[in-house]
Amino acid sequence: MSINSFGHIFRVTTWGESHGPALGATVDGVPPGVPVDAAAIQHWLDRRKPGQNKYTTQRREPDEVKILSGVFDGQTTGTSLQLMIENTDQRSKDYSEIMEKFRPGHADITYWQKYGIRDYRGGGRSSARETAARVAAGGVARAALTALAPQIEIQGYMVQMGPHQIDRSRFDAEEVERNPFWVPDATAADDWATYLDGLRKSGESVGAVIEVVARNVPAGLGAPIYGKLDTDLAAAMMSINAVKGVEIGDGMASAALTGTANADEITMGPDGPDYSSNHAGGILGGISTGQEVVVRFAVKPTSSILTPRRTITKSGDAAEIITKGRHDPCVGIRAVPVGEAMMACVLLDHILLHRGQVGGAVGETRGQIG
Repeated sequence: MSINSFGHIFRVTTWGESHGPALGATVDGVPPGVPVDAAAIQHWLDRRKPGQNKYTTQRREPDEVKILSGVFDGQTTGTSLQLMIENTDQRSKDYSEIMEKFRPGHADITYWQKYGIRDYRGGGRSSARETAARVAAGGVARAALTALAPQIEIQGYMVQMGPHQIDRSRFDAEEVERNPFWVPDATAADDWATYLDGLRKSGESVGAVIEVVARNVPAGLGAPIYGKLDTDLAAAMMSINAVKGVEIGDGMASAALTGTANADEITMGPDGPDYSSNHAGGILGGISTGQEVVVRFAVKPTSSILTPRRTITKSGDAAEIITKGRHDPCVGIRAVPVGEAMMACVLLDHILLHRGQVGGAVGETRGQIG
């Protein structure tokens, strides 16, 4: 399989399968002298790892990362980092009954149609297990961002589970870390717990919408046409397993607005331009404005469910399938730290691209525009 890499200067290649001996990432383009160690990366992996509560898969993986290259005396050397995470709790026998069948809603059938072979043990490369490697790479990106742009803050959270949305009037950023759903609304967290419990016990699953916000992003990141910041953000989020939709700022809702309502009016503030609103999600013409960068993505329901579904076998015969094993009733829960990681990777990549093209300066507007 080709095309396992993303990024331009900060480039990440992930490798490994869900039920293989290990998985990981090769991370290239990290500037030398960035303080980073396994513990710093582990912090982010611990937020994503499975089995932390009853609302996620009960597969027990420590997700312990090992740095095999690219770091010496606690600092990056400027060469590629090799990150490895061993799989320790595979139960491949759970998937033996689907060896000859395709799971509806899953990538089984398309992998077979493309390659003529598929790893049925948990989905192989199409498994959400692959995202552990992305989060590890995101930990490296965050370390580099701390060194190069320490003002940037990245936070992801769930804004919708199935048909249930948060109440923005109750938005509390500190609440995100207090509940198992990464939701900034304590009332919603309580309600969603009851809702998901019912789905989990019935063997069902449900989708979700995740919002990722980057604060204090400098103006000037990105380039017109093919180097747009939002192009790379959209591609990064869409590449996450089970994601079926991505939007920047108001996204699809922008189609319902008039030009007057959609325009983010600009005034001159003491520290530069002030915007009356942020319908654009912090990006205009593919270039960051200095406002919060806002991205949302929709995650479909987990395809592996206990409800019988019609399917076919590899030989084309009609069949019925029930997927046993340990699966997330809402895979969107663990997608939150993955979305944060992808935001970190893209922002770092664009900071490095910007430095390569125009140097260390970032366009600022004070008393005049010129």
